[in-house]
Amino acid sequence: MLSRKESYAATVAAFQWEIPERYNIGQDVCDRWAATDPERVALIEVAEDGYGPVRKTTFAELRAASNRFANVLTGLGLGGDGVSAGDRVAILLPQRRETAIAHVAAFKAGCISLPLFTLFGPEALLHRLRDSGARVLVTDHASLSVIAAIRQDLPDLEVVFVVDGPAEGAQDFDAALAAAPDDFTPVDSLSNAPATLIYTSGTTGNPKGALHAHRVLLGHLPGVEMSHDFLPQPGDCIWTPADWAWIGGLLDVLLPALHHGVPVVACRFRKFSAQAAADLIRRFGVRNAFLPPTALKMMKADPGSADWALNMRSVASGGEPLGAQLLEWGRRALGVTINEFYGQTECNMVVSSCSALADPENGVMGWPVPGHRVDVIDESTAERLPDGSEGAIAILAPDPVMFLGYWNQPAATAAKFMIGPEGRWLVTGDRGLRRPDGRLVFKGRNDDIISTGGYRVGPAEIEDCLIAHPAIAMAGVVGQPDPLRGEIVAAFVTLRAGHSDSPALRDEIAAHVRTRLAAYEYPRAIYVVADLPVTTTGKIIRGDLRKRLTEESPQ
Repeated sequence: MLSRKESYAATVAAFQWEIPERYNIGQDVCDRWAATDPERVALIEVAEDGYGPVRKTTFAELRAASNRFANVLTGLGLGGDGVSAGDRVAILLPQRRETAIAHVAAFKAGCISLPLFTLFGPEALLHRLRDSGARVLVTDHASLSVIAAIRQDLPDLEVVFVVDGPAEGAQDFDAALAAAPDDFTPVDSLSNAPATLIYTSGTTGNPKGALHAHRVLLGHLPGVEMSHDFLPQPGDCIWTPADWAWIGGLLDVLLPALHHGVPVVACRFRKFSAQAAADLIRRFGVRNAFLPPTALKMMKADPGSADWALNMRSVASGGEPLGAQLLEWGRRALGVTINEFYGQTECNMVVSSCSALADPENGVMGWPVPGHRVDVIDESTAERLPDGSEGAIAILAPDPVMFLGYWNQPAATAAKFMIGPEGRWLVTGDRGLRRPDGRLVFKGRNDDIISTGGYRVGPAEIEDCLIAHPAIAMAGVVGQPDPLRGEIVAAFVTLRAGHSDSPALRDEIAAHVRTRLAAYEYPRAIYVVADLPVTTTGKIIRGDLRKRLTEESPQ
């Protein structure tokens, strides 16, 4: 835990890592509190409209339920041949009680949890489940039909559990728990043992699985505490509209809050509404929130937001610079100065502002979080650059929050690092500069990742999906600047013979991607062009496509 001091420098000086040799996330976030304060509320589950019935779960109930499912995983319900250490347990659920139970149980059993987004289409799910070799899947009726359509292509998937009642081809999650004992001794894991596998978009090929160790939660804690002005404080209660399938929901909110005994409001709106979000915050006394920039912009745009007068204690955001107007609106409407943080799936929560130590400055990300060595280096020599010089943002290894590597991709893992005079640096793919006071300024990405609505999207998977459409010959995908989402997905396509451009065809192309990958990945702008810029080896030159977006007519 961070110890609050009078300045950032003093806070850094007082901090040191305490990473034990043996550590299990499941035991940490659940059993400790169940033993000392069993009736403490861990989860407050709210219907997806934000107004429906409420289901509360105490730490004692979370321990009992996760122990039962850990017993199910290790033998019961799998024909006596339970999971082994390192087996992947996929969790395809929204924010709800069973999502937390499944993750905690997987950790306790020594398995690797695989969070999956409920808005993924069949192709996105097929790649992640097949690539990971998941043996077990926990889902609900809403997603079961998608799984049923691809299950014949998933030879490793042995058992599917459904959390909301019996279903053909799946086991009833509640019935399995009821038949299992609630005593379980968590696996005595090494802190460096694999714990969770989170897929991150890439610029070439399919998304890669970033494998994290149990220590990743401990590595997140300083950044979470700093971005929430020294979480926990008495009365804290946290919520995020970000799905728990993403590192921002799972490891920036759910697991750190449970570690600290802070209640988590579980509610991901079917369709985000600024007024519903404000009502939820007010109704449940939410004092802390991780709100992505797009959510903040939508809340700011609400005509009544100036009169909300919410009395929050901390709001953290990340993904893109917030700007002076959004920060000022936050002070008026939310009652706080929003803290901006920075990281990525491979190495998260390593930079943050902290209004409890100093007011954030417009356009400045913040300081390296205590315990993390984040700097700006030369891309060719991996040497630290002087203050004010733009270069590659990088994190010095080893670091407790840093990933173990990409799943079954040693070459891609090696390419993520550079060796310099001071050691081995993880290179983020982002560019920035360091100010004389040590704060870092984000300048942009040096690759093709698209940041849209808080999601980081790789163009390659979308391009592959687009060219599967019968009308499309070639496709190139880039990010197009957008005032609400930061960027939107823009697709440049050439058509096959016999097809011509029309509004109906563009709608059909967008739907083709939306139903196969994910709702946030479909192209909101489609440009039908005569040809695409390519290298001599046939690769799309996405930089040239981005230049076209600055022209009057991208076609």
